[in-house]
Amino acid sequence: MPKPVLGPERRTNPLIWCAAIICTLLTVAVIITGMVVFIGYMVIRPKVPQMSVVSAHLDKFSYDMASVLVVKVSIVIKAENDNSKAHANFYETSYTLSFHGVKIAYLNADPFDVPSNKSIDLYYPVESSPIPLKPEEGEVAELFLRRGQVVFDIRGNTRTRWRVGILGSVKFWLHLNCQLKCPLNGTTIYPKCSTKSR
Repeated sequence: MPKPVLGPERRTNPLIWCAAIICTLLTVAVIITGMVVFIGYMVIRPKVPQMSVVSAHLDKFSYDMASVLVVKVSIVIKAENDNSKAHANFYETSYTLSFHGVKIAYLNADPFDVPSNKSIDLYYPVESSPIPLKPEEGEVAELFLRRGQVVFDIRGNTRTRWRVGILGSVKFWLHLNCQLKCPLNGTTIYPKCSTKSR
């Protein structure tokens, strides 16, 4: 019986072996990195730091016959870091206090750090310069004076950055959009209003 004729033995190109080894090493590295990140996340359980309006107190809301508004209000905003193993850095903090679309003041803060599981209060004593109001804005001011309550808006952003162990640095924008309903009788209010992260 005739024996089958075999052709010359074909060897795998060394470049293919190198590519296969590199792909295998990359796959193993990705799997190990994923496991380290997952375990690190489960151990550290990072939380996004927050900014919240703690209190507001209206000291003065004056609107005269010349359609000029003067406001004096005290606002406390709290920066909170609920991470147990990472301090947080807050920067580019800028909020606008307004009355019916009229800007009263800018509430800014220099960069600051909050240690782990701590908070810092930012005090903003606001006293506006005399603000001329348009007729429709003046009508709103008169309405609030009759009701005995003034509504202000606080809108703005801050950025936060914190280091999460071996996972590296994490950054977020924190957006604040609050309404403050301040009684004219000087009662301090404690709004439940905090930032949303992106």
